[in-house]
Amino acid sequence: MNSILSTVLPAPEDPILSVIFGCRDDPSPVKLNLGLGSYRTEEGKPFVLDVVRRAEQQLAKDLSKNKDYPPLTGLPDFNKLSAKLILGDDSLALQENRVVTVQCLSGTGSLRVGAEFLANNNKERTVFLPIPTWGNHLGIFSFGDLSVKHFRYYDRKSRGLDFKGLLEDLGTTPPGAIVVLQACGHNPTGVDPTFEQWEHIRQIVRSKGLLPFFDCAYQGFASGNLDSDAQAVRMFLADGGECLIAQSYAKNMGLYSERIGALNIVCESEDVARKVESQVILIVRSMYLCPPIHGASIVTTILKNSDMYNDWTIELKGMADRIISMRQQLYEAIQARGTPGDWSHIIKHIGMFTFTGLNEEQVRLMANEYHIYMTYDGRISMASLSSNTVPQLADAIHAVVTRFI
Repeated sequence: MNSILSTVLPAPEDPILSVIFGCRDDPSPVKLNLGLGSYRTEEGKPFVLDVVRRAEQQLAKDLSKNKDYPPLTGLPDFNKLSAKLILGDDSLALQENRVVTVQCLSGTGSLRVGAEFLANNNKERTVFLPIPTWGNHLGIFSFGDLSVKHFRYYDRKSRGLDFKGLLEDLGTTPPGAIVVLQACGHNPTGVDPTFEQWEHIRQIVRSKGLLPFFDCAYQGFASGNLDSDAQAVRMFLADGGECLIAQSYAKNMGLYSERIGALNIVCESEDVARKVESQVILIVRSMYLCPPIHGASIVTTILKNSDMYNDWTIELKGMADRIISMRQQLYEAIQARGTPGDWSHIIKHIGMFTFTGLNEEQVRLMANEYHIYMTYDGRISMASLSSNTVPQLADAIHAVVTRFI
């Protein structure tokens, strides 16, 4: 029998999966995986927020709940509360009914639905991604049948923002092009623009007639403050222009496995919003019909109840503060060892990830000799560190850096 599928080629190596599999197959009892983007406790365990457990218990006792199909756009209360969380209580766009919010499969699904919508409806089919950016962005927008180009973002020499290069590149983009911006806690670098720099970015995006698409995966998880982490998005809302925002509750509520998020599309008028929603519904219906409700029900329960909401913000700040503490501890440990170079970027960066500055050869050495795994570009998840593992990482960094002097 002839095989129809025999011509299928293997997929190219995925750098994140390579790290996961390499760590999985390492028998060392001291192996350390710093490549995965999920929060861990001081004991190295996944963390379920107490407020999430309480919400689930409350839902389990509610016998009025059923398993019928939800609306194609998701749970209405979830959408309303999610839009309010990112856009703000006093959002004029919400008051004027010109925001389309659709419950999606976490941040990835929100980006994917947004990409499909833009591929079908935006005249300019070019999307600009920062260099570097989250590894999945390229696949999401490529599969969305958009032409992907890039703009400068990270300066490897200073280990900070290449602000001049960013503005120059955005200044040469064609009108109507889509520009993907991370709202806070930039993945993979940990480098965010200042609010003053965000204002310059907003001005050039609007003057060039570009369409901003915000990836907001870490609201509240970067600084510990929900409003501060949404400030960049709200600056773009204040001018009345259009934008898209992908939200995720994976990090800030720890709902990684629930795959819960939302796509928000801010339009120029209520009439445009109705047309946009009709197009998004067509995409959702053919892609997965309707979203699952359990994760959305958890989020809705927490956001609707003022006591639960307040408890959530406390737990959220606790996670963010622990990550900030890991940055300080790692920096001090590296300094104490006299490791050559300037390592202050570790405490200047923000959010879950940071670029160490290690090159691929050093990263491979970290894995092979010290059983510490990170992506080949030197990115580590600060959320996977603990007070117990900081010395282990600092020792290994010192060893590989001094070896290559």
